[in-house]
Amino acid sequence: MVKINGTFHEVVGKTMMEYLSTTSYDSKRIAVERNGEIVPKGSYGTVELKKGDVIEVVSFVGGG
Repeated sequence: MVKINGTFHEVVGKTMMEYLSTTSYDSKRIAVERNGEIVPKGSYGTVELKKGDVIEVVSFVGGG
């Protein structure tokens, strides 16, 4: 199991990109942290989610 934004998901073995493609996140407006470290956007297709990973996906919103 992988903990993503506080909820456990069965995504072990998927890449970050594969996981994100199943969500409504706009990949241009997010940052991803894996086990306390920022994941570069260019690595989303190669970073494989592993058992015990803790992922935080943060969306950026405009406003003023």
